[in-house]
Amino acid sequence: MSTENQVREILQDIEQVMRQLSLWQPMPPEPEAFESKEPFAVDTMSAEQWLQWVLIPRMYALLAAEAPLPTRFAITPYYEMALAGQERLHNVLQRLDDLLNIED
Repeated sequence: MSTENQVREILQDIEQVMRQLSLWQPMPPEPEAFESKEPFAVDTMSAEQWLQWVLIPRMYALLAAEAPLPTRFAITPYYEMALAGQERLHNVLQRLDDLLNIED
């Protein structure tokens, strides 16, 4: 399976796990929340909001544009702290980290 298809599968798995854990939200944050300059928009969004409304759509946009995917990628450590105790989510995020953290 291509890297792109693996990324799509993992993104779908992230959404599925978030839904199962009741972390998936029906409404996006206010537009101003997307203007944050902080990593993970920590000053304007919750961790699950950033994952749902920023990371996942950006990754799908890269795939749709056939643009290069990131090759230095590590979001799991943040989520282990921000959403402590959510091992199922951490495990699927680690799969994405592992796939995209390519050594030069």
